Amino acid sequence: MASLKVGSKSEVFHLSGHTWLCSTGLKPDVMIQVQDQTFRLHKFPLLSRSGYFETLFSTASESTCVAQLHDIPGGPDTFLLVAKFCYGARPEVTPENVVSLRCAAEYLQMSENYGDANLISLTESFLNENVFTNWDDSIKALESCEQKLIPLAEELHIVTRCIGSLAIKASYAEDTDTSWNGIKTKSTSGNWWFNDVSSSLNISMYKRFIKTVESRGVKADIIAESITHYAKRNLPLLGSSRHCGSLSSEEGTNHGGDGIYYAHDDQRSLLEEIVKLLPSQKCVTSTSFLLRLLRTSMVLHASAITQENLERKIGVQLDEAALEDLLIPNVGYSAETLYDIDSVQRILDHFMLNYDSSCYNNVEEKQIMVDYHPHRPITKVASLIDGYLAEVASDENLKLSKFQALAALVPGDARPMDDGIYRSIDIYIKAHPWLTESEREQLCLLMNCQKLSLEACTHAAQNERLPLRVIVQVLFIEQMRLRTSIAGWFIDTDSNTDDDTRSKDHAREGHNGNANMVMMMNGMKERVYELEKECTSVKQDLDKLVKTKEGRNFFSKLFGLRFKTKTSPGDMKTV
Repeated sequence: MASLKVGSKSEVFHLSGHTWLCSTGLKPDVMIQVQDQTFRLHKFPLLSRSGYFETLFSTASESTCVAQLHDIPGGPDTFLLVAKFCYGARPEVTPENVVSLRCAAEYLQMSENYGDANLISLTESFLNENVFTNWDDSIKALESCEQKLIPLAEELHIVTRCIGSLAIKASYAEDTDTSWNGIKTKSTSGNWWFNDVSSSLNISMYKRFIKTVESRGVKADIIAESITHYAKRNLPLLGSSRHCGSLSSEEGTNHGGDGIYYAHDDQRSLLEEIVKLLPSQKCVTSTSFLLRLLRTSMVLHASAITQENLERKIGVQLDEAALEDLLIPNVGYSAETLYDIDSVQRILDHFMLNYDSSCYNNVEEKQIMVDYHPHRPITKVASLIDGYLAEVASDENLKLSKFQALAALVPGDARPMDDGIYRSIDIYIKAHPWLTESEREQLCLLMNCQKLSLEACTHAAQNERLPLRVIVQVLFIEQMRLRTSIAGWFIDTDSNTDDDTRSKDHAREGHNGNANMVMMMNGMKERVYELEKECTSVKQDLDKLVKTKEGRNFFSKLFGLRFKTKTSPGDMKTV
């Protein structure tokens, strides 16, 4: 830390109660009051260095002059240093007090017109030569700009120059050299300055700093990382937001790691300012961090504009979200559901709007919609929403209309398989046993039975919670798949038989292949037999429900099926 001692005389100032005295052997003729302290001094040393005191004393009488300087920048501590300087004593100029000394010198008009090397020029030299060229000293000087100093410090451009010097060093931190035109930096790491600015600058100073850094061409991802670091350091609720959905505003979640209490109003204002600072570019800010900010904004009851801004930012990069981050608790005791379904629906709306727009501008992307690559954004979002629906489906208070609305936002052709949405539907029906048959059928319209895997089809065929119509549809689809597979095996068998006549070696291979084929065919026959038994069981259930001949005709027309009971798996005439 740089420091400077001035003057050569060592006049003694001593404190008696709340009064400062200077032992020069002369009777004091000036009494100056600064807040709760009194200074008994002499006119000549003061007016010889200060235009303010020269004007003040010229209008005073010959008797002891009394002056009140309650609004002098820096208060009693700074005025004591000024008084020592006027008497030629040795006040020490440091990064912590140079700003208040510079402001006090301006206030008291201590320019070169009142003596060479006066306090204005002295403090300016210290700022330029020591503070602005050093990162730590610039931070300390900026920290010393208390609220009462800011107007004059702003007028003297001290704050702007400090921020500018910090921004130069931060923007230069991406390079490998450790010095630039004599300016020293801490290290070669690009994020070494994150912790310093997060722990030292209030939000108004940090905003100006980060905008200055941004204007110097620093990459948006570095800006986003710094804002993330600042938010985590200064928003205590951000760290506990994952579990704070049921916390009231009176509970003790407002204490940061430094032990300082942060009021909800202060945190809300800080969060809203942080959201405004976030870069507009897509995917430079972590989706997980954005979702944490959104949860915290709900706890703090931030403005609707703030929450909408966060939901829009999350929406455009929803494919990068994790399921656990998307489970946003509903805030307050009057909430109907455990999780905030409406917010997730708005986020998904933003994603689909952005995705539809990009597909419209990119015809090729739209044409390959059927390409179910697992890393495509729409495919990842479909899987994410299916997982989300499975998590919230067990909530008994979740209305059917909300579940359907959220599930319907994902295009059906975005899913390579419908196992995920089937699982969600099954969980919802299980948690809501009072649903009517009609409501269950409407719910099942969200999935495409033809896109269920073999495992899902097997589960659905035995799932008593599903509507009978859906069960029959699943059985029919599975039977058609097996018939198609068997027909394919027959074609392969005929092809292998033709090849057998070409050579003896090939004949032996074909014989072995046919033997394997026979075994697989037997397995297929067994499976078909089991399916037909299940179909027979379903038909019996339908017969119990539909007693009249017209009802049976209705169901037969509805499914287009004719059920036949098989007595043995070896009879394959109907296959």
